[in-house]
Amino acid sequence: MRIVKTKAKSIYTKSRIPGVDYVINQYVGCQFACKYCYAKFICKWKPYGEWGSWIEVKVNAPELARKYVEGGVVMSSISDPYQPIEAKVKLTRRVLQNMSKRTNLSILTKSPLVTRDVDIFRQFKNIEVGLTVNSFEGKEKKLFEPLTPIQRARINALKLLHEEGIKTYAFISPIIPGITDVEAIVRETKSYADYFFFEVLNLRASGKEFQQILRDNYPESYETMVNDEKFWRFIKQLKEEIKRLNVKTEGIEIHKRGWEFIQLQ
Repeated sequence: MRIVKTKAKSIYTKSRIPGVDYVINQYVGCQFACKYCYAKFICKWKPYGEWGSWIEVKVNAPELARKYVEGGVVMSSISDPYQPIEAKVKLTRRVLQNMSKRTNLSILTKSPLVTRDVDIFRQFKNIEVGLTVNSFEGKEKKLFEPLTPIQRARINALKLLHEEGIKTYAFISPIIPGITDVEAIVRETKSYADYFFFEVLNLRASGKEFQQILRDNYPESYETMVNDEKFWRFIKQLKEEIKRLNVKTEGIEIHKRGWEFIQLQ
């Protein structure tokens, strides 16, 4: 793993994500190297090698994080703030320590390491922490995201955060027809998540390599994604399923941004 140490001019970047004002990326690149990751595009401007083979560490991020910005801030959009390097470098922890505790902060990760920083989370007036859950186990995990923490570890982290009084959400992504079991995920996490995001796979953004993996191993899923009629039928059924789950289970809020993510193609 190549570690590239850099200094940034700013740590808060204006965002185009619906409902998000700023994103903060103290790391660029991700050791989890998920095959479908949309952030792979950044390799065009970072000539360090293939996605997952390098990590850019913004060594002055903690100092830059002291600046207070109005609006919602999401950590992170082109990395995972709790990828393996964080256990040693503790860059995310130092950034959080220096951030204004008035910051409206949302954190998203696939790692149970996030539970380490509960003590800092409690200091924020408005914070939420999400775990990405997608039901990929066995063959799917080996093909799609072999280096990520297992699903059980993520769900356990969500549970611990909830028990510690931290606002939580489950980010169900990527939803792939015939593979992602949305209902099972909701039923397993509903007691620990204050709300849910639902993101359907953006096949184009996932890149040619992942498209080939999906086509070769799950041809029916691939066909649904590329056939407009089948795709929109799937979206309709998915929305109906989510609404049905919302009626059956108490305490589940379908976040308004989730519906926009549903529309991705």
